[in-house]
Order: sequence, then C-alpha cells, then structure tokens
Amino acid sequence: MSGLHYNLHDIYEEVSRRNPGETEFHQAVYEVLHSLGPVVSKHPEYVDTAVIRRLCEPERQIIFRVPWIDDTGTVQINRGFRVEFNSALGPFKGGLRFHPTVYLGIVKFLSFEQIFKNSLTGMPIGGGKGGSDFDPKGRSDGEVMRFCQSFMTELYRHLGEYTDVPAGDVGVGMREIGYLFGQYKRITNRYESGVLTGKGLTWGGSQVRTEATGYGTVFFIKEMLKAANDSFDGKRVVVSGSGNVAIYAIEQIHELGGTVVACSDSSGYVVDEKGIDVALLKEIKEVKRGRIIDYAEARAGAAHSVQGRPVWEVPCDIAVPCATQNEINGDEAAYLIKGGCRFVAEGANMPCSPAAIKQFNEAGVTFAPGKAANAGGVATSALEMQQNASRDSWTFVDTEKRLEEIMRRIHNRCLSTAEEYDQPGNYVAGANIAGFIRVADAMLALGLV
Repeated sequence: MSGLHYNLHDIYEEVSRRNPGETEFHQAVYEVLHSLGPVVSKHPEYVDTAVIRRLCEPERQIIFRVPWIDDTGTVQINRGFRVEFNSALGPFKGGLRFHPTVYLGIVKFLSFEQIFKNSLTGMPIGGGKGGSDFDPKGRSDGEVMRFCQSFMTELYRHLGEYTDVPAGDVGVGMREIGYLFGQYKRITNRYESGVLTGKGLTWGGSQVRTEATGYGTVFFIKEMLKAANDSFDGKRVVVSGSGNVAIYAIEQIHELGGTVVACSDSSGYVVDEKGIDVALLKEIKEVKRGRIIDYAEARAGAAHSVQGRPVWEVPCDIAVPCATQNEINGDEAAYLIKGGCRFVAEGANMPCSPAAIKQFNEAGVTFAPGKAANAGGVATSALEMQQNASRDSWTFVDTEKRLEEIMRRIHNRCLSTAEEYDQPGNYVAGANIAGFIRVADAMLALGLV
C-alpha cells in the first residue's frame, strides 16, 4: 500500500478483504486510489461521506448457471456474470466477454474500470460489465446461438435501455449480439433497440462501432503526439493483438502517416517492415479465422513470424497494447524502453502491469491508460443508444467526426486535470481524477445511494 494517502489505506484493505483472490480487481482499485491522494487532501468530503468506499462496492453482482446443448446432444454448463457497478451517471453500460478465463474477479475489474472510462466520455452512462467462461472458438453457429439464448434467458430480467445496456467484448461480436438481442426480443415482446449495442447496421447498429475502439485509441495518441509537438509521420509502431481493436488501430495509424511494423496473437508475432497489410490481416483473422503465422506465409518472404515471444521486443517509437490485461510486465517494458519507445497507449483494458507503468514513468515514456485511450468503443456505443432513442441513423463520416471530438475532449480533460492537481503530463492521474470527480459528485447529489 505504499504511496496511498493515509485516508485511503483502510479503504484498500477493506476491498482486499471483502474480495479475496480477485487480483485484477485489487490492481484496478489500487491504481485509482493511488491517484486520489491530492483529491482527498483538497476535498475531504469524499472520505467523510464514504463516497469512495461506496464507489468500490458494486451496486449489484449477478452470477448464474447457463445450461445449453452442444451439437452432439450433450448438455454443457457454463457460468454467467453481470456486475452492475455504478449507475450514478446513467444506466449501467459495458460489454460482455465470452472467454475461458472469465471469472467474477475479471468481470469486477472490467466493470470498475468502466465506471471511470464512461465518466470520461462526458456521456450519461454508468459502469458495468459481464460475460461467461464459455469459449466460442471452435463452436458452430448453432452451438453459439443456443448458448446465447440460454445466457439471455437469465440475464434479460436485469437489462433495459434505462437500466443496463450491454455490448460486445472479447468473444462477443455482431453474431453473438444478434443471437442475444433476438432472444431478448422473443422473451420481452419488445423491439427495444437501445438494450444492446454493437448491433448490425441493418437492425439498429451504428456506423463506426466496429472500428471505434481501435480508431479512438489512435485519435487519442494523435492528441498525445500533438501535445508533445509531434505527429505520426515516420513513426514505427507496434500493436499487440490482431483482433478487432488491433486491426482498426493499425488501419487508422497508417491513415495518419505511421507504420505498424508488427502485430501478434496468442501464438507469437509477425514483423512486416513495409507495414502490416491490413486487408490481408482482415482476410486471415476475420474471414479465414487463421493464425498470425498465416500472414507471414501469405506475404511470401516480405514478413516473418516469431513464435512464443512477446511482440514488444520489436523496436518502435509507439506501442499500442490491444490484447489483454497485464500483457506488458516489467520484462516487456524493458524491451520497449531499450527499443526506443517513447509513447504507450492502452488499446485493451489494463494491459500494462504496475511494474511496467513504473518503468515507463522512470524512463520518461509517455503513458496513457486504457480508461482514457480506449474509451472510443463505449463512446460510440452511447452514440448508438442516442440514435436508437431518436429512431435515427448517422453516416460513417458524421459518426467518426463525433468519435474523434470525444477522444479529443477526453485527452484534454486528462491533461488539464493532471495540471490542476500538480501532476502535469500524468495521463494516469488525470484520467483517474477526472473520471472519479464526475461520478463522486453525482453520487453526493443523489444522496445515500
């Protein structure tokens, strides 16, 4: 607990004691509390009214059984989760993750982060997250449909456009959202478009939603570079992952003049010095559902793959982790620093460990946390909710402009808040403090909730 303000020690100890074994959640809470020292010194009412303690306890935690039948006729059982963490600013909002690693601690950490991310957008949405330990990889469309229908049969009673609005996350794309929405509509007898986001464009979805998290992260980096009197021109960039967020981050980086020379998946990474071919990457990962090694083979000598090693050993100017939590630890951070990296922005949720962030700070690497840098996805989800509520549909260009403006505002809010609390240039402090104050003030205004 070193570095915590003395008024926050007991709060962190209470969180650790009440949530045993949930290490990711502990890490997320500690990071926020660590930033709040100057806030509670200036505004002791946040401690006196227990608003910080209340903020660390979810409003509701839902765990349920998900039985379904696979293609062989065998009954399978998975576990479903939804953590509705805070609704002071609006209905709970956050994605659903389908992955074998999902457990309550992961969902709780993601939903806690979501509170501050959603607050930073300036939009009227609270924080929540959900998911299941179901793995859609290798499953037929029929199996995925039956699982999603069973999952929604339990979850639907907790959802609503003014209550809780899920979206997609890892393992949950447009196919899964379609099956989930179809079952919600079937059970409720309501075409409530605003109850789920990430829908198909022909049935209530928003332009740019697929691209939003990747594009938004790059728009944030663009503002970071501008604040440092720099730009993407001529920059070598490394992006981890090769899924939705990574693909569209690569696409936007190339549009802005940077060159992404490496990306990865769980098996290893690929290096293409001329720049990752986005069209080929999309074909391999989205159409053929192949591995990153297939990209190198398709490039016939123009690229090479490395198996079982971290992509961060590739020298770069800018690093954009877009895979999963804690993918960059102290060793990976050391690779990046040695390779000349000057900027790191999180496209995933908490991909950098505390040890990595400490090394970045000590080495003078400018670092932006995911709750600020990757807020574009949920921001565009909120734009989708806005369109659904007005029975409207906006063009790609219009929605992209709105997304870029939102990311610019988030960036500027982080910098100005860090400056206000005597930590100039500290994006972590700026994001945590700005996100916290908006939620905390709403909680105080609403009374004891």
